Amino acid sequence: MKLRMAENSLFAILLRSPWWTSAAIAVLVGAAAWALLPPAWRVVGALTGFPFLVIALIAAWRQRHAPSAARVEQTTQAVRALAWPAFAGLLEQAFQRDGHVVQRRQGAADFVLERRGRAMLVSARRWKSAQTGLEPLRELQAARSAADAPDALYIGLGGLSDAAAAFAAEHRIAVWQAAELAQALRGLALPAAPAR
Repeated sequence: MKLRMAENSLFAILLRSPWWTSAAIAVLVGAAAWALLPPAWRVVGALTGFPFLVIALIAAWRQRHAPSAARVEQTTQAVRALAWPAFAGLLEQAFQRDGHVVQRRQGAADFVLERRGRAMLVSARRWKSAQTGLEPLRELQAARSAADAPDALYIGLGGLSDAAAAFAAEHRIAVWQAAELAQALRGLALPAAPAR
């Protein structure tokens, strides 16, 4: 049995938040305990902030290469302006740089990625959709089952409907939205976003 942290627990929320949030909580808890507890208990009380410090370190480690909000917005604007062939070319470059053998295909999946003998189907053609419903994910899952691929990835800048999010979680379909896409396209030459 694999143990998983509840998605909306305090520590899970802090892991998704900026690292300095947890560090600030650790300092506040430690300072409050130091100020309010009797002298004999101050050190022990101040250590109650330690779990938050650990969460801050884990979050900082995970976020060390995460793109800034400005970079995410810049990438979003740039890729929204692209036609499919240009966007597909960027994705192919990113996948190859990360060590995948890339094959383009037609249908529910646009790419088949292979690395270390493990295949992944990728659906990205609807990347500009404002919101993704259930149907594209069902199509991707059907293609994945037909290809007997262990992994699947859906790329879309918009959000997922509640039903689509539940389906993706149930079938372990990875979803890349703006932040993940900005991270994947790091270092690649993006066209300038059109002026507003």
